[in-house]
Amino acid sequence: SGLLTRLQTSALTIRTLSSSNPFSQNIPSCLWKLGRLNHVAIAVPDLEKAQSLYKDVLGAQVSETVALPEHGVYTIFVELGNTKLELLHPLGEESPIASFLQKNRSGGMHHICIEVDDIKAAMTELKKKKIRILSEEPKIGAHGKPVIFLHPKDCHGVLVELEQA
Repeated sequence: SGLLTRLQTSALTIRTLSSSNPFSQNIPSCLWKLGRLNHVAIAVPDLEKAQSLYKDVLGAQVSETVALPEHGVYTIFVELGNTKLELLHPLGEESPIASFLQKNRSGGMHHICIEVDDIKAAMTELKKKKIRILSEEPKIGAHGKPVIFLHPKDCHGVLVELEQA
């Protein structure tokens, strides 16, 4: 009887908490939605060595190398089932990855990419909220979809890429 009473009390508490969820009241309505994590990008000083680590040592499915001149990078994607890793290597001396690797000689995490359902609406709203966007217009990213980057100083030190889903 004591266990039944405790279970009934717990069920009542859960119903009360779920019907008066304070978290849902604090979420502003947006004209766009944040989606799933698309990838985590890692800058690497040696692209072939990094590709070999994920493919030959860890057994991951790894894409071919693709040059993206507009972004100044070579990319390789590593499939992980629930997301991807993007291996980045400089394409030319003006590459943002070249300057990153000058500061981080052995490489490291460069950015995260999150999907959005409406990149233009996201840009408009983020600008209103004083989040700096690193380009005036979206560029076409590695997946052939529009992308923008948010300033790391406005995102707690993380370079965030938003990609149209």
